[in-house]
Amino acid sequence: MLTPENVKVKSLGECLIPSPMGLSTVLGDGVVNYVPDDACMPVMVELSSDVPDVESVYFEKAGPREHIHFDPAHTSAAIVTCGGLCPGLNNVIRSLVFQLYYHYGVKSILGIRFGYRGLDPDNGVAPIDLTPEFVEDIHKDGGTVLGSSRGPVDLGKAVDYLRDSGVNILFCIGGDGTQRGAQALSEEAHRQGYPLSVIGIPKTIDNDIKYVNQTFGYYTAIDQARAVIDCAHNEARSAPGGIAVVKLMGRDAGFIAAGATVASQDVNFTLVPELAFDLDGPGGLLELLKKRIAARGHAVVVVAEGAGQHLLPKDEEKRDASGNVLLADVGVFLVDKIKAYFKDQNALATVKYIDPSYILRSIPANCEDALLCDQMARNAAHAGMSGRTEMLIGFRYDVFIHVPIPLVTSQKKYMSIESDLWRSVLAATGQPVHIGSSGN
Repeated sequence: MLTPENVKVKSLGECLIPSPMGLSTVLGDGVVNYVPDDACMPVMVELSSDVPDVESVYFEKAGPREHIHFDPAHTSAAIVTCGGLCPGLNNVIRSLVFQLYYHYGVKSILGIRFGYRGLDPDNGVAPIDLTPEFVEDIHKDGGTVLGSSRGPVDLGKAVDYLRDSGVNILFCIGGDGTQRGAQALSEEAHRQGYPLSVIGIPKTIDNDIKYVNQTFGYYTAIDQARAVIDCAHNEARSAPGGIAVVKLMGRDAGFIAAGATVASQDVNFTLVPELAFDLDGPGGLLELLKKRIAARGHAVVVVAEGAGQHLLPKDEEKRDASGNVLLADVGVFLVDKIKAYFKDQNALATVKYIDPSYILRSIPANCEDALLCDQMARNAAHAGMSGRTEMLIGFRYDVFIHVPIPLVTSQKKYMSIESDLWRSVLAATGQPVHIGSSGN
């Protein structure tokens, strides 16, 4: 439940230093304005009898403040990228450096190498001195110039390292696991009495961070996924009984699979983690595929990596470095089941399988994501310089906001199967609301 208390953002102290940005406080004077400290955004803009009463709850609006907490001449910042790759990471790094260096006058900016591993001196990974010259052209490339990794770090060693390096503001670019780590680092710094501002920038290609309508990299992934689906469609319709199965990223949320389906308009079945489906029996996927091939001669199936896990064996002991249970490969599973079914039915099927996951996440950001990266990075710089901490830059109803990290990490964002997006998927594919009886 959202309350005025749990949406309140923490601060390291008063903001007494005039901002060097030279913006205006007067509306209508033709000069870009500072954001007033009391500017806010309602948590809900659509209210009905089915929605909890949150009319008195507001998120703090992001943006530059007239007075800041840190003296730029004596401020040092650090940037770290964690988790899997995502289009736009270099864009965020570049815009952070440019905003801090040119608009605030912060000259000391460290790039932490290979995720949180770089905060432990025992790993022997020295930071990069991030200058405008170093980051000048990095936005043209995919990946991250800082490197990335998964997994935790010794909090005591990390905070000692940040203190010894003179870092006042730490920008953590990553998903929910990264933000949980950022929160832990902030709490350890507070325990040690070290005034460290920790600002999160949401990064996940899956678009599954709460209170962030759109995370950077998502639309680039959809662009690339649509191109892959176009190729899959060509493969399917060029073969007798052609069936193309495309596995897309989406561990817990099916936003990429759904978005790419609607963008493509050539998908016949879309399977997402939010909705269970049956393979066998009346109305199951295999029967529906057989009917589709009999009617049209080809089919395209898009499956998110987290879909259909109820059909596969799961070993809770096998986890990745971030602590997530390793998923079984639903793509290979589906292909094997489809081939076996059509063989048993003595029906012709030419099955092709495409898994473009690493291609989707390692390419440069498109124009839409590049714009979002720049705005998120600059708003993060404003938040850090104002002394805010333990917060993440959110994006809700086309407004950038400050969201406490504990609120973000307490729950995931899933794609609602009652949403406009899923309704569009059903319209584009023509698939039934439920495939088999599992979703009923």
